[in-house]
Amino acid sequence: MKNIAKLVLALGLLSSTTVEAETNYVSDTLTVPLRSGPSNAHRILHRGLPSGTRLEVIGRDEESGFTQVRTDRDTEGWVPTQYLVTQPIARDQLIVARARISELENTVEQQRDEVDDLTQGKGATEQTNASLNRQVQDLQQELDEIKRISKGAIDEHSTNLRLTDLNARLREELDDLTEALQRTEDNLQQRWLMIGGGLVLLGLLMGVAIKARPRRSAWT
Repeated sequence: MKNIAKLVLALGLLSSTTVEAETNYVSDTLTVPLRSGPSNAHRILHRGLPSGTRLEVIGRDEESGFTQVRTDRDTEGWVPTQYLVTQPIARDQLIVARARISELENTVEQQRDEVDDLTQGKGATEQTNASLNRQVQDLQQELDEIKRISKGAIDEHSTNLRLTDLNARLREELDDLTEALQRTEDNLQQRWLMIGGGLVLLGLLMGVAIKARPRRSAWT
């Protein structure tokens, strides 16, 4: 059984395609275990890579649904492809969006102060005021759009946090079932080996018994 598993692993490694200079991130749903091979039966190298972990893609195994990756600490392993995304997670996008909102709010406030100063100043012209007002409107529109996008990111992040515990429990149960199945297969193989050995021994004993039985004379 172990030789078959090694053969399947070798074939999976040969079928994986190399992806050069591609970066993926652990999706915003859970912590993902890093395994030594492209299946849930392989040894766990890292118990759980947290959401947002940056990973360098080394190769993919489309048949098993696993991707070979390298962490920032040069640890190589395999993770389920379904847990990888090509963009930073909603939590990180939310941090960037908030920083941009703060920057835009400061810019809008500065532009408004300039408008007020120009309005109060004697040398202000209507054309300059109109230009600055248009800039303020454009910045306000961008600010409103980023706020709208960040709200969606907040809602998505909240939903993902609620699902994290459930996903983690389901993953642990799946790992336990996989290990139990492997143990069952090993025990079954050992049992068949014992039965086969017993049959061989029984055949040998019967052969010895038949040879040891005295032959009857042809005159008898």
